[in-house]
Amino acid sequence: MKLMKTEDAVGQVLCHDVTQIIRGVKKGPAFRKGHIITEQDIPVLLSLGKDNIYIWEMDGDKLHENEAAMILYDICRSEGMRPSEIKEGKVEVIAARDGLLKVNGVLLNRINALGGMMIASRHGNFAVRTGDVIAGTRIIPLVIEKEKMEQARAVTEGVPLFRILPFRHRKAGILATGNEVYHHRIEDTFTPVIEEKLAEFDVEITGREVSSDDPEMEIACIRRLLDKGADMILCTGGMSVDPDDRTPFAIRSVADEVVTYGAPVLPGAMFMLAYLGKEHIPVMGLPGCVMYAKRTVFDLVLPRIMAGEVLKKTDIDALGQGGLCLNCSVCVFPNCGFGK
Repeated sequence: MKLMKTEDAVGQVLCHDVTQIIRGVKKGPAFRKGHIITEQDIPVLLSLGKDNIYIWEMDGDKLHENEAAMILYDICRSEGMRPSEIKEGKVEVIAARDGLLKVNGVLLNRINALGGMMIASRHGNFAVRTGDVIAGTRIIPLVIEKEKMEQARAVTEGVPLFRILPFRHRKAGILATGNEVYHHRIEDTFTPVIEEKLAEFDVEITGREVSSDDPEMEIACIRRLLDKGADMILCTGGMSVDPDDRTPFAIRSVADEVVTYGAPVLPGAMFMLAYLGKEHIPVMGLPGCVMYAKRTVFDLVLPRIMAGEVLKKTDIDALGQGGLCLNCSVCVFPNCGFGK
């Protein structure tokens, strides 16, 4: 790259985009990288404030911003992603399928610490849909040392910064518990809420059961749902510490592993997660807040279950920071701090 007076640049190759901004009318490139400057271009360039301009000189030790941006994209990407158009050293990473976004935060921080380049991403462990922008990247200088880009590659050692775990097809069984529902004293308004949330994913509801607060009946209902082919069980009601709330006991009785009874999330502190069998069939106990609160712990956990993740206690514990929903008058989740 060589800096020269614009009036002397006729016939030279422009090595960067030149942006034109007309307030309320246009913001975009007047000239693109690679453009061969003509005599007619000089007045236009001068009107854009370009008394001096960078023209391209081959340098085996450096890369142009757009070439380096493609390397940065390669460091970021994995299956199920595509790049945006590359311009001015910038490229976006775009989801090419629905799924759960996973971010390698440790490696991301190390790349950003190198300087001369940046990557800004969404939070991980949230759903993304086809066409969503996952991350934006940029090479800061107009040219960058090849050695620095090799350092960036070495940081990841071929491990992509971002992954999209595709959502799986699930067969859900729903168990509504409570004497008041079982004896038809009140209408079951919990199950429709669960069905609405499941409709956001590829879920087939293979069975619905209603049980009293008798734990033996609850256990029998769970087993019937499993016999109907359910590979995910959702139990509603009976999750508090009241003497009549026996759902946690029923879940413990059928599960092979109880991950947690309790989560550092509000709403959703009384959430329960367990797994059954070698297939790690998730069994969830959903507290009453899931029925009436717009977003709860269930909205943070469900996408990860749908992507086939087998969650550990540490995964639930990590929800504490960002686990407080602010109950905004207009809910904009996931475009807020909840769960992040």
